[in-house]
Amino acid sequence: MVLNEHMTLLKEIAEFLNEETEMETMLQGALKKLLTRSVFASGWIFFIDAKGKHTLIAAENLPDSLMDNACRSMKRGGCWCVSRYNNGELQKASNIIECQRIEQAGRLSTLPSAGITHHATVPLQSGKEKFGLLNVATPHTIEYDQSELALLEAIAFQIGSAIKRIHLTKQEQEIALVQERNRLARDLHDSVNQLLFSVTLTSRGAMEMTEDTDLKQAFGDIHSLTQEALTEMRALIWQLRPKGLETGLLEGIKGYAEMLGISLKTHVSGVIQLPSRIEETVFRIAQEGLNNIRKHSGTLEAELFLTINSTDILFILKDEGRGFVAGKIPESLASVGMNSMQERARSVEGTIEWISEPSKGTEVFVRIPY
Repeated sequence: MVLNEHMTLLKEIAEFLNEETEMETMLQGALKKLLTRSVFASGWIFFIDAKGKHTLIAAENLPDSLMDNACRSMKRGGCWCVSRYNNGELQKASNIIECQRIEQAGRLSTLPSAGITHHATVPLQSGKEKFGLLNVATPHTIEYDQSELALLEAIAFQIGSAIKRIHLTKQEQEIALVQERNRLARDLHDSVNQLLFSVTLTSRGAMEMTEDTDLKQAFGDIHSLTQEALTEMRALIWQLRPKGLETGLLEGIKGYAEMLGISLKTHVSGVIQLPSRIEETVFRIAQEGLNNIRKHSGTLEAELFLTINSTDILFILKDEGRGFVAGKIPESLASVGMNSMQERARSVEGTIEWISEPSKGTEVFVRIPY
């Protein structure tokens, strides 16, 4: 009877995991379904990164003591299960005799624990790739029997496989996006860019051939405008296909600055070994910041400070240009450039701030956790 119930539950969770695509929605829903159809009453999922840092990604029906202060006990400090996971000692579903998080919540919170003192844990993985932990607990339960632990392992396997599928789907989407960017960059380079270049040559030749002052001035204006449009087009192509990133983040930023005609001094502290998404985000923010300097600052000189430590990145882009009054950001600067930079920083849970005064330049401060 119990085996049949477990098989039914596994089938239902498998069907649910195949339907959902959003990671957090999927995990929260699978956790809820598990708790409503089993002996487990509370559950939570930790994602654990390559550095061993855990993140509470989903939780369902936690006792008030564990939910106190925005789940402080769940988000901070260490514990046996995370430690054993990071050491490679946790390979299957296990009963946890003592849980530091539950004990800590009992000491720090005056809210009830609903009789939860122990929990079971199982790693979430697909093949050799590990993602984190699934933990479950039941009031007044010290340990679970082997059939319950076997159920937990089977569900963890299903969840791990679903996480891997979502990761692969995102990778495919990112590859498709890069391919589309490359195609657009090639099309722009082969068509619009070449046409603009031809116009610059034609206008310059016409300017040198005519003796009429008005015509010479008109052709000169066409030449200047086309040169500016050509610079804009090259910047757009760079944004679509950042060639410089092939040789590293710093070289990519320096190459983009050089293309814009900006003299950029760089100061780096720490080793630049970043996840690809973080690296591209920093690069895109730097691109937009350099564009703003060329268009709005009135100077073609800038400094870049990049500090990387074990927890976050501090990125500062500074110029000594015309600046602006704090709280009165020019509409042309705020409407596109700054909004784009803010959105990119937020997309990786980072922060961005501008400090500026008239005639004293502008500094852009970006901090990104990773």
